Amino acid sequence: MSKSELMEEVVKEILECKKCELWRSRRNPVPGEGSLDAKIMFIGEAPGYWEDVKGKPFVGAAGKLLDKLLAGIGLSREEVFIGNILKCRPPGNRDPQPEEVRACTPYLDRQIRIIRPKIIVTLGRYASAYIFSKAGISFSGISKVHGKIYHADVLDLDVTLIPMYHPAVALYNAKLKSALEEDFRILAVQLEE
Repeated sequence: MSKSELMEEVVKEILECKKCELWRSRRNPVPGEGSLDAKIMFIGEAPGYWEDVKGKPFVGAAGKLLDKLLAGIGLSREEVFIGNILKCRPPGNRDPQPEEVRACTPYLDRQIRIIRPKIIVTLGRYASAYIFSKAGISFSGISKVHGKIYHADVLDLDVTLIPMYHPAVALYNAKLKSALEEDFRILAVQLEE
């Protein structure tokens, strides 16, 4: 099967998923989107209000900031793949529950295997903790690891892993926004190598 056919299969399963209780309150699952040949895969936490409405990742205020950060290093959404740990919005944008992460991450794992990115950028603590666990790396908190470069085996793929703050937290904190901008400059250097 082609990458496109494999991804269509995953998306179909996500759209029909009832593996946890989030399906009851969601409007639209958010499978993720972007290039199936992306060199870079961005992984966030979970859909928010606007993502739930539109069925697309990072379309609210955090998404606008992400687009600006991508453009700042010469990239567009079409060149990367953007997804989340959870494919459905938790009520009230609460933190993901462990059983929701367990139910949803097999979809993300399959997406990573289909895309085979060279660089995985994790956005926020939940995405970082999950991917670190897949890589067998101890996660000590996003404030300690953001912007650092890890060479890791994730799902039998040799990847460069770059954890960053989630754009949503940077919207309301100038210090974290500066840190996120610096982390994107680190990503830009990795792209040149």
